[in-house]
This record gives sequence, C-alpha cells and structure tokens, in this order.
Amino acid sequence: MANTSALETLIELAQRDSDAAAKRLGAALKAVEEAEQKLNMLLGYRQDYADRLDQAQMAGITPFAYANFVAFVGKLDNAINGQQEVLKHTKYKSELEKTSWQESERKRLSYRTLTERAAAEALRVENKRDQKMMDDHAARTVRRS
Repeated sequence: MANTSALETLIELAQRDSDAAAKRLGAALKAVEEAEQKLNMLLGYRQDYADRLDQAQMAGITPFAYANFVAFVGKLDNAINGQQEVLKHTKYKSELEKTSWQESERKRLSYRTLTERAAAEALRVENKRDQKMMDDHAARTVRRS
C-alpha cells in the first residue's frame, strides 16, 4: 500500500480540486439564477407591453402607433428567444460543473478510504506485533517458573 504521506498529498490535492470545482459550480448556479431573472423580467415586460397594446386598441390607436407597438413586441420576442438560449447554455454549463464537482468529490473520498484502510491495516499489524510480544513474554515467564 502507498505510504501515508503520499496518500495525504493526494487527499490534499483532491481537496483543492474539489474546492475549485465547488466554486465553479457556485458561479455556474449563480449564472443560471441571473439568466432566469433576466428572462422573467423580459417576459413580464412583454406581457405589460402586450396589455398596453390591447388597451390602446380598445381606446383607438393610429396605424403608425400600432406598427410601433408590434415592432417593439417583435424586438422583445427576439430578446426573449435570445435570453432563453442564454438560460439553456447556463443550465448546461452548470450540469457540467456539477458533474465535475461530483467526480472530484468521489476521487477525494476514495483517497480518504484508502487512508482509512491503510490506518486500519497498520493498527492490525501493530496489534498483532503487540500480541506476539505479550505471548513471548508470557512464555518466558512460564519457562522461568
């Protein structure tokens, strides 16, 4: 089995990797949240503008004003579509970062398990050595008597 200091070094490196992956995951989740907020803002603005168009049509609106309303709603629709793509991309990126973090955590935990097994093996060997020493001592004591 690998020596303890090598395993400790691997655990330390894996911990750093896991911490870095966690930070990247946090940033990716924040980007998703911000993209969702922007999309919701655009959707709310579009709904508000569409409601204004409906009210203006009921009150009477010039063809020029109607064309401006429709053009602006079209621009909002384009912005909404663009923001939906941004959101889709940020969600994909956050899933990649989540997978990366999970892999680094799995690696870190496997090194920790190796360390625990090495410690348990060392304890078993030490206990066996102590038991042999006690048995030898008891045997010498019995022979002297």
